[in-house]
Amino acid sequence: MPTYDLVVVHPLVLLSVVDHYNRVAKDTKKRVVGILLGETYKGRIDITNCFAVPFEEDERDPNIWFLDHSYLEGMSAMFKKVNAKERILGFYSTGPRLREADLDISDLLSSYAESPLLLICEVQPKEMGLPTTAYYPKEQIREDGTQKSQKVFVNIPTEVGATEAEEIGCSHCANMDLKLLGAGVEHLLRDVKDSTVSNLSSEVSHMASGLRALKSRLSEVQEYLNLVLEGRLPVNHDIMYHLQDVFNLLPNLSVEELLKSFAIKSNDMMLAVYLASMIRRSVHLFSYSWLSVSEIAYVVCLLPFHKALLAYSVLALHNLIDNQEQRVWQEKLGQKRPELKNGKAKDDKFNDKETTADDGKAAKSDSKQSKK
Repeated sequence: MPTYDLVVVHPLVLLSVVDHYNRVAKDTKKRVVGILLGETYKGRIDITNCFAVPFEEDERDPNIWFLDHSYLEGMSAMFKKVNAKERILGFYSTGPRLREADLDISDLLSSYAESPLLLICEVQPKEMGLPTTAYYPKEQIREDGTQKSQKVFVNIPTEVGATEAEEIGCSHCANMDLKLLGAGVEHLLRDVKDSTVSNLSSEVSHMASGLRALKSRLSEVQEYLNLVLEGRLPVNHDIMYHLQDVFNLLPNLSVEELLKSFAIKSNDMMLAVYLASMIRRSVHLFSYSWLSVSEIAYVVCLLPFHKALLAYSVLALHNLIDNQEQRVWQEKLGQKRPELKNGKAKDDKFNDKETTADDGKAAKSDSKQSKK
């Protein structure tokens, strides 16, 4: 039985799953099931395509279900003609959680794939994070040997990946209305850059979403540990090893040098934020031309004492702006003065020429009169 290390879900799969759900089971409690197509290479699974299959199950009895075999084989043959590299990897479900019939469906698809993969796509996710979760069946034997071996689903790390052509298509879809595509595609289009949004705001929003996702994961870990302590779930040593690695990677805050470095870094960041907000408020305050400096100083004096620095910064910034405007105005006047001087000199020369011409005309007229 092969072992899988990573599952990469391509954008076309997410779009197809959302479209299948909107056509068949929208505004209902039903789920839809389809077949996954793709390639495997050294433990990495690339799910590049999928198609829907007719599926029905009884809501009262989850062990009663129907999946059309002939339709599955016909569609698989047609997809193989289009792309011979793609083969059946497993099936997808809109869950949003594992169900009892999933192991039976996995056994049915074992004739088409050696270890069928199960991909649960949450079309309407309620928590932050990836809307996909991948599992593959594995034989599990209890350590005490009290029970026979049974198949269980083992989780596999998943991520959303895309080729260059798929990224271009996603950027085009980002300009469309996301309500037409479905809520499950929001994570797909989250990393597409928007020219109208600044980098700072996008980074802060991504950081906030990441913190919310981290909180939800930590709550799941806490819930699992509580169930293990109560005896409702057996101890899984693999999970315990991973948790121990997480705790070992945490920084040791009891070291004085580390605490000092954290404090210096946080103080520097807070100082930059404080100065930026102070300058922004100062500029915003002086944008109102109907307020004079004395009125602004009077308003600032009414503020609490801890905002005296803001008042000082306002006055200092106002003086700086005045000095800058005066300096620029003086430079402009200094550039205009030589031009004025050159203009006056030209006018004087022109006036001299006019006077000499008038004197010549008067002399000529006097000579003519004397001849007469």
